[in-house]
Amino acid sequence: MSVFKNLLIFTLGAGTVTSLLIFSSLSPNKEGKNNDAPKLPADAVQQIRIPQLPDTLNFAGEPVPMDDPDVRERIDRELLAICFWHSNLIQNLKFSNRYFPVIEEMTAKYGIPDDFKYLAVTESSLRNATSSVGAKGIWQFMESTAKQYELLVNKEVDERLNFYKTTEAACKLLKNLKDKFGSWTLAAAAYNCGEGRVKDRISEQNGNDYYHLVLPEETMRYVPRIVAMKEIMKNPTKYGFSLSENDYYPELPKYKKVIVNNSIKHWPEFCKEHNISYRTLVVHNPWIIDYTLTNNKGQVFEILIPE
Repeated sequence: MSVFKNLLIFTLGAGTVTSLLIFSSLSPNKEGKNNDAPKLPADAVQQIRIPQLPDTLNFAGEPVPMDDPDVRERIDRELLAICFWHSNLIQNLKFSNRYFPVIEEMTAKYGIPDDFKYLAVTESSLRNATSSVGAKGIWQFMESTAKQYELLVNKEVDERLNFYKTTEAACKLLKNLKDKFGSWTLAAAAYNCGEGRVKDRISEQNGNDYYHLVLPEETMRYVPRIVAMKEIMKNPTKYGFSLSENDYYPELPKYKKVIVNNSIKHWPEFCKEHNISYRTLVVHNPWIIDYTLTNNKGQVFEILIPE
């Protein structure tokens, strides 16, 4: 489901170059390994410090086994990839001010751990993205899953792009997955690669600990990526990112809600009646994907118009 698959080549390329630069400067001296990074000369082309992993981390209240070298290196890989993809991380931080308050309110309502807001960041960088396999929206729902959770998807409407509805649907899905698998880490894994795959791997490998299962490659990286994203976004200055209050994007505006329960022949005409541009309509209602709305069954839609 993750849109990160589309961006993996870029990330790995940038991460590889950065890692080579970092580790070449940290080669052991003739006497052996040196725990202190050597001081770089003033005229060095780059001044890069390696981010240090904390000794303890957790996801959704479940401890990450940081004493396991395999797990530790998996977390470290994601931390480096996120940390040195500066433009993407900065935008994630900027968007968090807009979307986190709504996600936090919804997760609290459904009893979902607050950490799952970082799953949304990992899935889409808090954008209405489309993945290579057709998953859409901030929560990256496939069409089949969207319909299971009563999200309308057709040629005129795609409610996977409705932030409020998909956030609620994601909470319901995550709660169902937790009930089925018993842990939030396995719920996150199933969110990524599907309930059936996780069930099969648990049965085949006779184990139910996410960190010690062999799962599809993207799913093996998925929870470590969320954990790393959480660590950096909670402590941006620790990792070298300093944003002022004015740097963050503004919160979602207050809306006037217009109820539509009939067909719309031409959305631009609707906009004219409500004194807004068509661009304003689709920015705040991105689930509207055509100029018309066929609504013969009288379905109720809430149109958000910024006050």
